[in-house]
Amino acid sequence: MSTLLIKNIRTLVSCDSADTVYENVDLYAENGFIKAIGASLDRKADKTIDASHMLCYPGLVNTHHHLYQIFSRNLPEVQNMELFDWLKTLYEIWKNLDAEVIRLSSLTGMGELMKHGCTTCFDHHYVFPKDTGDLLGAQFGAADELGIRMYASRGSMDLSVKDGGLPPDSVVQTVDEIMKDSERVIAQYHDRSFGAMHRVALAPCSPFSVSADLLRESAILARQLGVRLHTHLCETKDEENFMLAREGVRPLEYMERLGWTGDDVWFAHGIHFNDEELRVLAKTGTGVCHCPISNMKLSSGIARIPEMLELGVPVGLGVDGSASNDGSSLMEELRVAFLLHRLNSSKAAPSGYDVLKMATRGSARLLGRSDDIGTLEVGKCCDLFMIDSRRLELVGSCFDPTSVLGTVGVRGPVDYTVVQGRVTVEHGHLVTVDEEKLAHDAEAKCRAYLNR
Repeated sequence: MSTLLIKNIRTLVSCDSADTVYENVDLYAENGFIKAIGASLDRKADKTIDASHMLCYPGLVNTHHHLYQIFSRNLPEVQNMELFDWLKTLYEIWKNLDAEVIRLSSLTGMGELMKHGCTTCFDHHYVFPKDTGDLLGAQFGAADELGIRMYASRGSMDLSVKDGGLPPDSVVQTVDEIMKDSERVIAQYHDRSFGAMHRVALAPCSPFSVSADLLRESAILARQLGVRLHTHLCETKDEENFMLAREGVRPLEYMERLGWTGDDVWFAHGIHFNDEELRVLAKTGTGVCHCPISNMKLSSGIARIPEMLELGVPVGLGVDGSASNDGSSLMEELRVAFLLHRLNSSKAAPSGYDVLKMATRGSARLLGRSDDIGTLEVGKCCDLFMIDSRRLELVGSCFDPTSVLGTVGVRGPVDYTVVQGRVTVEHGHLVTVDEEKLAHDAEAKCRAYLNR
């Protein structure tokens, strides 16, 4: 049995449904699960941390990423493009992906996420060049090496340029190939147990790079096998115009017809929904992952998050692909989300604490994991991060620990990240891998990949 005792926590923000905030408490975990939260717990543990000056929060939950894109970020030729042109240009790089690119980019991206308080990462991988091996296996291997909780996706594309889509022929597959491999991946990697470290969703890329058959068959298979569904939707006006021209309906109506609404579905971005569509999302429990930095960088627009929250639409937070964000910090995303909606919606905007809850409890709900992650409560996974309140950049700012991550923000790494009761970041550094060697190896692989 493994045990962890965190003593004398200055402030613990649980993000639970009662908005409980504890002062000067201990937290005790056994085998990765929280067994007790209270003052002066009389417990012995394999590892004890003195958290006298620490602010403690539930681990952040990232609900949309493209880890492979870390090896194509900050490229000058795409800096001024919007989504469609950006994708067409970068597909010419992404078609050269291999398992080692996936492994090292996943280590790099999830390592950065974890250093900034993220404990669960969902990745939307949909580029499968021929004869590249088990790419999701490479991702799960990287996650295990780091100690982060991973929710992968068997993404897919079946419409290439010649079919009216955006990707090149070499990265699309037939519906039959995709369905067969989706079944394999779910059987091999999807863990249904409480506190699972590995899960899988089915995630066709987007309505403009996949066929109606692929969307329909993915929804049927996902429900047969009890897994969740994810895709990009309503990200840009170009997408809306594309769907109106090709299908004669707006994107959400098209997806509804194919079985893509319900509390087992979440969409990335969701910027260009109209009033009626927001009500459909709320009524069906269909979720939205908000990616503010990516939406700003690609000039896509501002998602109607205040209205979504008011209506009860499930909303979580995501960093999106690093080539459209250029970073992998959900902590930064949290503050940008707060500031963006203050600018755009004034008093109607979510508070700093509301955005924290989006990144924890809200994101857990999108992944169907409200029962085991997203809040700090007895019986749940011991996934958390801690920040020393005595930092220079936090002087005079900790009067409201629930909102400080949104209002003031934390730029550097957190002091501790704990995943399933295991310390994975300590004093701001990854515990389980040699950061310097990883950075060296990843940089070398990235340069070789880009020079192909």
